[in-house]
Amino acid sequence: MGTDETRQRLQHMREKAQELAEAAQHTSDPKEKQRLQEKSRRLQSRSEQESAMRAGDIYPSL
Repeated sequence: MGTDETRQRLQHMREKAQELAEAAQHTSDPKEKQRLQEKSRRLQSRSEQESAMRAGDIYPSL
């Protein structure tokens, strides 16, 4: 995968995580809110780990 493709994919992951977090703030259903928040956190964490590995940090933060 090329550098630009990877950068775009990571950016897309970050944007999706932000969208999910915003959707969680606007829902009134507690279960849906929790589901969206967890999905957002997982996606954000994954993008941070992949970004760190691309930068040469072989130990992703936990």
